[in-house]
Amino acid sequence: MNQQAYEAGKLAYQQGDWLAAVDRLSQAKNPGEVSGPVDHLVGNSYMKLGQYESAAAAYESALRDGSYGKVGALSCNRGRALLAAGRPAEAATALAQALSDASYATPYKAHMALGTAYERLGDPRNAGIAYRNAAIDESNPNPSSALCDLGGCFMQLGRPVDAVEAYRTALDFSAPLQSQNQVYCDLGLAYVAANRMSEAVDAFDHATADGTLALSPEAQASYDAARKAMAAISGKKRPSDTDALLAAAGYGGGYDPLDPTGASGELMPSADDTGFFSVSEEDLVEQDKKERKIRRKHNHRGLKVFLAILIVLVAALGAAGYAYYRGYGWPMQETVVEQLFDAKTSGADLGSFLAASVPASEAEAITAAVPTGASIKSSEVDRSMAESTVTVKAALPTGDTQTYTISLVRDGISWKVTNVTSDAASPSSAGATTSTTTTTTTTTGTTSRG
Repeated sequence: MNQQAYEAGKLAYQQGDWLAAVDRLSQAKNPGEVSGPVDHLVGNSYMKLGQYESAAAAYESALRDGSYGKVGALSCNRGRALLAAGRPAEAATALAQALSDASYATPYKAHMALGTAYERLGDPRNAGIAYRNAAIDESNPNPSSALCDLGGCFMQLGRPVDAVEAYRTALDFSAPLQSQNQVYCDLGLAYVAANRMSEAVDAFDHATADGTLALSPEAQASYDAARKAMAAISGKKRPSDTDALLAAAGYGGGYDPLDPTGASGELMPSADDTGFFSVSEEDLVEQDKKERKIRRKHNHRGLKVFLAILIVLVAALGAAGYAYYRGYGWPMQETVVEQLFDAKTSGADLGSFLAASVPASEAEAITAAVPTGASIKSSEVDRSMAESTVTVKAALPTGDTQTYTISLVRDGISWKVTNVTSDAASPSSAGATTSTTTTTTTTTGTTSRG
């Protein structure tokens, strides 16, 4: 590095002579040399000169100097240069790189620029997230600005109530000497969008109180609309019985039928066009009767719906009671037995399948009677309301078939097991009750057993 050129470039930079700084700093590097300090100052100088493409290139060159560090600051500067050069997508990538640097001391700067990049890309949602992150960054000396931008994103997203809260919080965080007029103006627009006209008028009054802020055409139109709405509310009188009757008859349109001179400023149609002046009192009374009849029908509709629901419920309860009486439940008896055999095969405790009235000694016998590894091939059920019997044929692991009879009692809407027995005449498996016959035959002094 040419140290003399570098020092001369730094001096020009400190004096604000940006052209001289670029010229002398460019002479400080040897061909092919990377130098973070030099390119960092060159990039800053180009930014001051408004040459954003050159600034972005200089910051990118500085990032190649791994020994210089400052990845967060350089990436943020590069992102802002690309943003100023009209390249928001590339700017967003650079700013994300800045935020990935855990040593970056002022991440709110990158968040603010990232929010602007997303807005230019037409993505107010991610822009709002970036502005929110900037606002809550403890190193941010001016969170009010980030909150105002967040409010603008909420307005773009059609969420004026959230925008109101963002602008109100921005007012709380604004510096004592900082002008709040524009914030109050934006708050007024949000109030109008949220249909809170009284608060909108107050916000616009604050914004224009000292006369230094000129409202935009949009803001002025919203201000005028809010004041007209408040004037209409404060001057509104209770409608007379005649007005109510006319409205019920369908004569409450956008013009005043009792203003034939047109003093309201609206174009008055003729009596021939509207038919209003030919309406008799009998016609109005008849119309009122029709409206009352319609209202009665609407009231009866609710009663009909209620009765229909009640009938459905009664029918459902009746069907459930009949099924209970016939011995049905949930789960069904067959399902309980299948689960019992599966639980024995899986080694689970069978206690949850047994009735509470079964003694512990009998519970052990039932557990021993249920075979391990058996699968049910068919079943027959004898149902009654309180007790049921299920007879099943089970395929044993040995390939044989064993018949089992399982007794169950009602347990709420479900069923519990009270006894398990097997057919002694059928082949048996381990754990099942077996019948063994021993015979002795004596032939020439030899005993054999079969």
